[in-house]
Amino acid sequence: MPKPVLLFGYGNLSRGDDALGPLLLEHIESQCSLDAIEILSDFQLQIEHALDLENRSLVLFVDASVACAEAFDFTVLQPARDKSYTTHAMSPAAVLDVYQSIKNQIPPPCFLLSIKAEKFELGEGLSADAENNLAEACRFAGRLLTNPDLDFWLKQINADN
Repeated sequence: MPKPVLLFGYGNLSRGDDALGPLLLEHIESQCSLDAIEILSDFQLQIEHALDLENRSLVLFVDASVACAEAFDFTVLQPARDKSYTTHAMSPAAVLDVYQSIKNQIPPPCFLLSIKAEKFELGEGLSADAENNLAEACRFAGRLLTNPDLDFWLKQINADN
């Protein structure tokens, strides 16, 4: 039986700030109790990842993003068939849509933690800004994961992070 909370970080450790998702997972592994948390990491989301959502009470996707206004954004995900549905790298919303299609049920509550990034060059390390953003996102994710309650997570959407 899978653990109730899935923490799924994705990105490429060899591409600068794209490593933010997997690096947050490394931090959580070293700082938090994983009794109820399963950690999964990959370079990108694939159609097969829809099956990883099964029997979860909460799912947190973590990725780097150039679209964040602040150090990180935290949003609720809804299933959506977008253009990524037919590509090799899918969006989290498309993964939820696949889950809904193959399981004929609503996916578990899923959230996206996007960490502000700027540089994605092959062979680069993290930018200084991304390091600071990662530290803030790690603190926030730690608070979420020590309180794996849907109502608590929903209240964090509009809270001052």
